[in-house]
Amino acid sequence: MATKSKKNDVKASKPRGTVRDFAQAAECLKTLAHPVRLRIVQLLLFGRYTVGELAADCEIQDNVASDHLRLLQRCGFLVSEREGRRVYYQIAEPHLQGLMDCIEGRFLPAES
Repeated sequence: MATKSKKNDVKASKPRGTVRDFAQAAECLKTLAHPVRLRIVQLLLFGRYTVGELAADCEIQDNVASDHLRLLQRCGFLVSEREGRRVYYQIAEPHLQGLMDCIEGRFLPAES
């Protein structure tokens, strides 16, 4: 009669982190989960823009664009820089590029 070999008692390694560790990530991902904010991030990954430029592209009022930018800044996704009377926004979190690549690949139509 064949004997069963003992399984290795060492547990397979798990990815690092706990549910609690992901709380801040979940909050920031909720912030990104808005079409205007996704478009703002997409634009800013190509360069820096003013509130007015972003608002015009997104077809929203400047004050609404400012609210969206404030939320994105709160999560550490963006930084702003004043030059004279203009304030320019740019990406502060380089990992947003990978996330945007995933979103574009999954949800935007292929270029023809």
